[in-house]
Amino acid sequence: MTNNKTDATTNETTNPVITQDALAHLGDGRIAYVKTIQSEDVQKFFPQAPQIQPGIKLFALHAADGTPIMLTDTRESAVANAWSQELETVSVH
Repeated sequence: MTNNKTDATTNETTNPVITQDALAHLGDGRIAYVKTIQSEDVQKFFPQAPQIQPGIKLFALHAADGTPIMLTDTRESAVANAWSQELETVSVH
């Protein structure tokens, strides 16, 4: 999503920043991403979730604006849930 531009007068490279509002509207509610998280971080994203044993790798499905949608123990389950909700998953680095 980065579109680097070079200013000819200063020879500086700029990286445009996407605003929180623009990110919230990205994909018009049809884009999601899968994020790997540790069980110790579950409460931060899913405060209603029960306590989970520490040290477990989990996968969270998030809307483009970062809103958590679901939590699972496999990436495949997260992607399948996105597809069932007609969401397109994208890679985020």
